[in-house]
Amino acid sequence: MSIRFTKARRGMVAMTVAAGLALGVAGCGSGGGEDKKPETSASASKSGRGSDPSAQEGTDELLAELKGEDGLILSITSAQRDAGGFVTVSGELKNDGDEAARVSARTSGDETEIIRHGTSLGGATLVDSASKKRYYVLRDTDGRPLTTTGMPRIKPGDSIPVFMQFPAPPNSSNEVSFQLPTFASATITISG
Repeated sequence: MSIRFTKARRGMVAMTVAAGLALGVAGCGSGGGEDKKPETSASASKSGRGSDPSAQEGTDELLAELKGEDGLILSITSAQRDAGGFVTVSGELKNDGDEAARVSARTSGDETEIIRHGTSLGGATLVDSASKKRYYVLRDTDGRPLTTTGMPRIKPGDSIPVFMQFPAPPNSSNEVSFQLPTFASATITISG
């Protein structure tokens, strides 16, 4: 079952997550796996099967371009700090190859709770070197990652919008390393 997050619903989920963070329910740490290299890639669906990455609308600036498997390229156009205590990373996933490509299941990461909800960008992380912390994709109360889900096979030359939401690093940390399994990592700047 795929769930579409409208702006209002994402806002409600974000507020719920922010409240949970304030209560110490969700933790971010420098726990295991920090030396792991990204394994996979992921994207959002234009067909309505994926989540709505409306946070990226109206952005033209390219923060980073990450190459992945099978000709997939992830272009990050926005990393926006929101008042609710989270960061939304948005962009698009393009198939620059000659054949249709499917986003690898490895982009979902290796956490059982996220994997059971299907292919997503749930394996994405932000690493704040200054505070030595790794931030994982947020989840709703049912364990679904707050990222693009239900990604289709992407035809050559086509692209699909994508988004991911993370707990916000401290306001003093504006530069973080973005990592997604099967893609190269890149340093991005958080605005807002």
